[in-house]
Amino acid sequence: MTARVWPPAPTALPVAVLLVSASLWGLAWWPLKAFADAGLSGPLLALVTYGALGLAGLPWLWRERSRWQREATLLLLIALVGGWGNAAFVGALVIGDVVRVMLLFYLAPVWSVIGGRLFLGEAVSWRRGAAVALAVAGAFLVVGGAQALAAPPSAADALALTAGMGFAGNNIASRAAQAVPTASKTVALCLGCALVCVPLLVGAPLSWPAFDAPLVGALAAYTFVGLLLVIVTWQWSVTRLEAGRAGVISLAELLVAVVSAVAIGGEVLAPREWAGGALILAAAVLEATDNGWAAKGGASCAASS
Repeated sequence: MTARVWPPAPTALPVAVLLVSASLWGLAWWPLKAFADAGLSGPLLALVTYGALGLAGLPWLWRERSRWQREATLLLLIALVGGWGNAAFVGALVIGDVVRVMLLFYLAPVWSVIGGRLFLGEAVSWRRGAAVALAVAGAFLVVGGAQALAAPPSAADALALTAGMGFAGNNIASRAAQAVPTASKTVALCLGCALVCVPLLVGAPLSWPAFDAPLVGALAAYTFVGLLLVIVTWQWSVTRLEAGRAGVISLAELLVAVVSAVAIGGEVLAPREWAGGALILAAAVLEATDNGWAAKGGASCAASS
């Protein structure tokens, strides 16, 4: 029998950080719905919060210019693609049904695996393919199966679908831009998000909420504590993980969103939806424990991080 030679196991830290970040994203619908009730539209909310972070981070972007200038094209791609992903995600959750939005958004792992293969040359192991299949099947069950797709597409549907594409594109670009510091990626993403919100607001009916002290304080806390934490941890982790792996691990967001919708939002889930959540969790565990090695016998070996 030929001895199997295992490669060094990749560090678990990026996986753990991404799981935490994805879980925080899974709770994002809660404050977003509260801000929407206070009168902020999705584009206005994204412009204010992400714009504030981007402006605050300009000194870091300038300080690190010597490290990202040679990869400025990738940084611009992160700003536009990742910025749109975040802006569309906020808009979809503000105006749409949370569960339906999450279904369409969570085609993102599919885009990540495909994009990682096409643009980064990442091989797709049997474990990763199985994880994607489980994740898609689980997401389909969580939102009610075929009945969830019976209604015609809405603006929220389009935003959610393109948000998933944007997040996947951000993962791929961040992975490719290894020389660009995480801080620069974060600032670029925030500025890009604010930038893409501007044309969404031009010509649209806009009602300004009463920016009183409680609302301003809540926006500041959400922006400079919650949002900053989740963006930094996301960018840091996806830079250190294969795009396909990051895309599937991030499915923890959907599981957290479903559980929190039950615990906080008072939603009642059918057994089929709980079964879907179990499939998603299984997919995340399968992907998180894949060390990129496959034995001989037909499975391809994923590129090591």
